Amino acid sequence: MSQSIVVVGSVNADLRVTVERHPRPGETLLGGDGTVTPGGKGANQALAAARAGGNVTMIGAVGHDPNAAAALDLLRGSGADLSGIAEVDGPTGVAVVMVAASGENEIVYIPGANATVGADAVASHAELLGQAAVVLCQGETPADGIARAQALAGGRLVLNPAPVIELPPEVITAADPLIVNEHEGALVARMLDPDADVAALEEDPGGCVGALRAAGCRSVVMTLGSAGALVAEGDDVTAIPAVRVDAVDTTGAGDAFAGALSARLAEGGTLLEACGYAARFAALTVTRTGAQASFPSAEEVAGLRGEGR
Repeated sequence: MSQSIVVVGSVNADLRVTVERHPRPGETLLGGDGTVTPGGKGANQALAAARAGGNVTMIGAVGHDPNAAAALDLLRGSGADLSGIAEVDGPTGVAVVMVAASGENEIVYIPGANATVGADAVASHAELLGQAAVVLCQGETPADGIARAQALAGGRLVLNPAPVIELPPEVITAADPLIVNEHEGALVARMLDPDADVAALEEDPGGCVGALRAAGCRSVVMTLGSAGALVAEGDDVTAIPAVRVDAVDTTGAGDAFAGALSARLAEGGTLLEACGYAARFAALTVTRTGAQASFPSAEEVAGLRGEGR
């Protein structure tokens, strides 16, 4: 088995617009700054894994339009292998993000080419998936493509179901680890057990992790923002403290964590080691603005508090 990471996921161009407040129904407002930056949870996590030193190949799709170049801008210089990203008819995926002066966001996600990353597209990369140490998936591409990636994965499946979409239970329980926040974890728990109380589990991260493990998940990592993370494997649940930094922008922190964790697992690190490293990687990310542009290098992470990779 190689030390490679194969990311199956979305590639977007993010249109970010600032507004004084969000418009009311039928209302037109004058916007402020408008910028187009690379995004998509798949691309974000692939870039994070590459910046963390991972040997990354991405499977995804962009359209034949100007947004494709913007969506791949930072990935092209990251060292990641983009030969698995198809160019298809139609538009590249786009996320329109309106940011009000209050800091509240409204996001409209248009899948575009990402909707083509289904079972057949993923199956065309069967050999690559079978040889990877880690296969990393999210929730912005079709469920049947994620299921096929799980079935073809020769190594470890890392699943970050964000957004939470309906997936077969055998895909969820195959994840090692399943990476979720409190809200996602509660929704996935209900997917595995229809009687699960989502509201109660959202308020009880430890209980939610226990419910996911009881439902058959191999291992679970629950990210808790500034409170760190919970890691459950075997009979143990371990708290991983967050690294204390002056946060500027938390955009992309979850993707940074998932990508960096996958890179460390592919190198042979334990899940606890990988989570500790990912916490440091994500901590540096939130000290800068933006998503992909904020991801640090492996050398920067190694220098954080004098800790090595």
